[in-house]
Amino acid sequence: MSKPKKEKFSMREAWALNWRGLKDIYELIPGAVLSNCCWVILEALTPYVGIWLSAQIIGELAGARNPERLTRLVIITLTITIFLTLLTAAARHWKNAHSATSWHSILSLYGDKMITMDFSAADDPKTHDLLSQIQQNANWSGKGLHAVEYDNFIKAIFQIGGGIALTVSLFSQKVPEGSLTFLNHPLTAIALLGIMLVFIFVAPLCSTKSESYWSKGGEEVKLGNRLFSFFGFLGMDSSRTLDVRLYDQLAICRHNMSKTDSFGSKSFLAKMARGPMGGFAAAGAAISSGFVGVAYVFVCLKAWAGAFSVGAVTQYVGAITNFSAGVTLLVSTLGRIYNNVPFIRICYEFLDLPNEMYQGSLTTEKCSDNQYDIEFRDVSFKYPTSEVWALRHVSMKFKVGKRLAVVGQNGSGKTTFIKLLCRLYNPTEGEILLNDIDIRKYNYAEYLSFFSVVFQDFQLLSFGLGQNVAASKEYDRILAEQCLRQAGFGDRLDTMPKGLDSSLGRDFDPDGIEISGGEAQKIAIARTIYKKAGFIVLDEPTAALDPVAEQEVYERFNTITGNKTTIYISHRLSSCRFCDEIMVFDHGNVIQQGTHDQLLSDEAGKYAELWNAQAQYYR
Repeated sequence: MSKPKKEKFSMREAWALNWRGLKDIYELIPGAVLSNCCWVILEALTPYVGIWLSAQIIGELAGARNPERLTRLVIITLTITIFLTLLTAAARHWKNAHSATSWHSILSLYGDKMITMDFSAADDPKTHDLLSQIQQNANWSGKGLHAVEYDNFIKAIFQIGGGIALTVSLFSQKVPEGSLTFLNHPLTAIALLGIMLVFIFVAPLCSTKSESYWSKGGEEVKLGNRLFSFFGFLGMDSSRTLDVRLYDQLAICRHNMSKTDSFGSKSFLAKMARGPMGGFAAAGAAISSGFVGVAYVFVCLKAWAGAFSVGAVTQYVGAITNFSAGVTLLVSTLGRIYNNVPFIRICYEFLDLPNEMYQGSLTTEKCSDNQYDIEFRDVSFKYPTSEVWALRHVSMKFKVGKRLAVVGQNGSGKTTFIKLLCRLYNPTEGEILLNDIDIRKYNYAEYLSFFSVVFQDFQLLSFGLGQNVAASKEYDRILAEQCLRQAGFGDRLDTMPKGLDSSLGRDFDPDGIEISGGEAQKIAIARTIYKKAGFIVLDEPTAALDPVAEQEVYERFNTITGNKTTIYISHRLSSCRFCDEIMVFDHGNVIQQGTHDQLLSDEAGKYAELWNAQAQYYR
């Protein structure tokens, strides 16, 4: 296991990152920030009100014992205490109402970024690694944007201010002539303040040093969290349950889990807890207690010497204790801000990923009549993280309204071809043209609206069937049902008591329906039809269907697509007989192009080889 990395950063950077995080959180959830601030201010100041009023009552009891003044003080104390208690409770309720959703609101920042970033960045493993680190840090230690400090900082400032207001007179009130007159000397006050400040600042510094070991152990814990996240919940993953049971995969899971001791007795954090991490924490607690002792001694000596009454003792001891807590909280908060830097850096490394793809400005309205051509002109492409060309020198041209089949073995470049056509990626070399204009010049969002695609790894959501078809909360029910029947899902739809309102899966609805892989593909195809896009792309659309069902889908699609361009990507070549043109990919190159009969006549060609290998399914 590699040792934790030592990173250096300044307090200025820590403060700047925390301030940026606070501004982002306020923009996202302003109510949560405001309610939290109100609550901590009341939490900080309310004790001082009680301390001052209690001191007045005790002073009166120890002095003149005036019944009228005592009655008035008690009534004022009860009234203010009740009012502040109710006000604090209301502020806490306001704060809790917002806090309940704050965690997920902050997480939504990452989701929004993932959706809006360039697809090339979203598809990059490094991006997923960053997102995984952010989630793990938030889950195991609460670090990152979730640990942005502002409430404790505000609370500490008000605690310190209140403490100063109630303790100023401690140093101004004089001790009568006697053996303790030296307590009146300014140097005594300065020395006492110096000792107290040392206690106040050293204690939280020790606590901060103790907490810093959590940051230092982040790299080791990252691996442990990943292993636990995967293997620890493996039995709860319904998609893996069969394999886990049939092949007794728990044994290999335990073996892999044993490779790390991130949270065990031999881990880095455990060793530090037994050593300096625990030592600094204990020292901080001990020093805090020492400060309280010094404060008690000074206050009691001045009271014993006759500088003030017993009521004032209550005021000064309580105020100094709360003042100490405020300074300790302030220093600790600054320490947490500093220790959070490595984690919040990762958050902004992800959130600051640039969108480098040119969005284009040319309108696509002129292409709405479906009279346009698509051309690949000497297009080559390799993924950003690879040195291998996924496509090489691909040149082709086809008319919209035609049916195109793209075939080839795994890894031949078929899906990459579609990603480039849909402008999810830009070509590394060459250009793709729409009506003789580079597609990068078209408005990106408008260009994407041309395409309706069923990818191999399409996703359905655990919502209503109709909502899945329309990809929208509100939708045309008649059209959604029509699309489902055209995709071959009609028989199953007729068996559903709730029809289009049936939930897919039981994640949110105990009465949800479970569907097979083939049925899911039919729903995805229905969604493709519903969009009414000019291009329909089916990437392995019938992989979960048997040959007979596959034949039915393709026959329906001939009627459904009408004058739309349809592109089929498939290992099964049955779709090719319905197509106007076929492109055969091999190792990133288009090695054959033509009609089914033309390509089949070339008996030495790749298409004939693939067709003959599958011919038994088509006879």
